[in-house]
Amino acid sequence: MFEKTTWIKLPRNVLVGHGVLDGLSDALAELYLSGRPLVVTSSTPDSLVGDRVRAQFDDPATVTVDTASFEAVEHVIDAAEAANAGYLVGLGGGKPIDTAKMASDRLDCGFVSVPTAASHDGIVSGRSSIPEGDTRHSVAADPPLAVVADTEILAEAPWELTTAGCADIVSNYTAVKDWKLAHRLKNVEYSEYAGALSQMTAEMLVESSDAIKPGFEESAWLVAKALVSSGVAMSIAGSSRPASGAEHLISHQLDRLVPGRALHGHQVGVAAVVTEYLHSGERGEWADIRDALDDVGAPTTAGELGIDDATFLEAVTTAHTIRDRYTILGDGVSEAAAREAATFTGVI
Repeated sequence: MFEKTTWIKLPRNVLVGHGVLDGLSDALAELYLSGRPLVVTSSTPDSLVGDRVRAQFDDPATVTVDTASFEAVEHVIDAAEAANAGYLVGLGGGKPIDTAKMASDRLDCGFVSVPTAASHDGIVSGRSSIPEGDTRHSVAADPPLAVVADTEILAEAPWELTTAGCADIVSNYTAVKDWKLAHRLKNVEYSEYAGALSQMTAEMLVESSDAIKPGFEESAWLVAKALVSSGVAMSIAGSSRPASGAEHLISHQLDRLVPGRALHGHQVGVAAVVTEYLHSGERGEWADIRDALDDVGAPTTAGELGIDDATFLEAVTTAHTIRDRYTILGDGVSEAAAREAATFTGVI
């Protein structure tokens, strides 16, 4: 008897485009959210557009977070309870959005994502990335009920944040290959739909990489659309597998070895060049990944990340210990193999 069941949680409303921030309240009205909204933000996005967001509600409360941490999550929970908030609005980049997402899950209330930078696919996914000490936790949470991404605002964000978002998407190439490998060798459940969507998203961005330039709203739209698609793929899969493989394990290990040295998206992009070589060798698509990163102005070498060769190789050879997730790294890559892959691809 066939008893397999799939439960997919997706955002109900997604608005991406010019000036859509001013339609936030209309988008939420269709969700029938009740209670007082708590805007969870940080200082820069609050100063830029916080008043435009608050002006759309009758009695909004606001709490700011300077870092994404478990302490910040508790701070938001306390603020929400004190304000008797009915739902949370994450306004800003990764710090407030990841914090608000996790806090809303703990509070069992609605969460709305309003990104001001296209820096990562967490703007729509059901995962929160929370650092703690020298490690980073990927925590399951419900995806946002709505995503409102104003491309006019995204286009004005620091360009390095947008290039980090591009690199995060490009790394889906190797994440999907790792997922398929785990399915074949370890019988890990694989979703053809989620895998195809994630791969198509990466291919779309690689094919358009030479058209993604700073200061152009069309570029912000392309990146935002790709990030939304990647987040939806994770929601369909019920895990981060469509967008997180060996390249993310290497990035997490770099966070432990040299915390704060480079942006997450930039780290996974460079790592994806190496892991693609490990998957497919000299004739693989590693050059396409590298060239796409170079087109948008993202780092393509360890040195451009501000990381020395020895540290990068240490991350590659030890990343398999980060979590119980089978990837091309298997039970560990030798130092010689890691050096050959990184040297051949020009990463070191």
